[in-house]
Amino acid sequence: MVTHIGTQKIETERLILRRFDYADIDSMLRNWIADEKTQWDYGEPYYSTPEAVRELFDTKYIASYSRDDYYRWAVIEKESQECIGQIAYFKVDTDNQHGEIEYVIGPSFQGKGYATEMTRAVIAYGFEKINFNRVEIDCRTENEASRRVIEKCGLTCEGVFRDFFWRKDHFEGRRVFSILKQEFMYNKSSKIATND
Repeated sequence: MVTHIGTQKIETERLILRRFDYADIDSMLRNWIADEKTQWDYGEPYYSTPEAVRELFDTKYIASYSRDDYYRWAVIEKESQECIGQIAYFKVDTDNQHGEIEYVIGPSFQGKGYATEMTRAVIAYGFEKINFNRVEIDCRTENEASRRVIEKCGLTCEGVFRDFFWRKDHFEGRRVFSILKQEFMYNKSSKIATND
């Protein structure tokens, strides 16, 4: 059975994943949410003013933390204390015990392994804390960087939905990846056994 516990703090080697706070607005604007290309790749609108981000918080992000089945983390780089992105279980299916992850990292922080680090932590949270049976992550077929992150996190590609997204002037496919709890637990026990 799924046990909903809401968005709780997660700490990794270089990152803190926690609930969004109004104090994050300036670094979000500086690092990612005002960047049109980053948000386009993420599939979300960009926000260019503090007022617009505050409204997003008031109507969605912070407003939803009162729900115990809502999971959205601000990604904070420990070294700089900057909000460099976000990660969420943006789709949660309690009856069928699975969640789907989405994430975004600001362009100055890409290529440093942060996306893999935070995604592994949120996958573990889904299986160990929420008790999901399945975790899914999808990406556009043209998004090779995201595909590499997903594969490093141990997910298996189940297939491609052809011509799934209309992207300005062309269609793109959607790659579907998943990992099951039994696979996650097996991989975890194998790593412990080999000290990896």
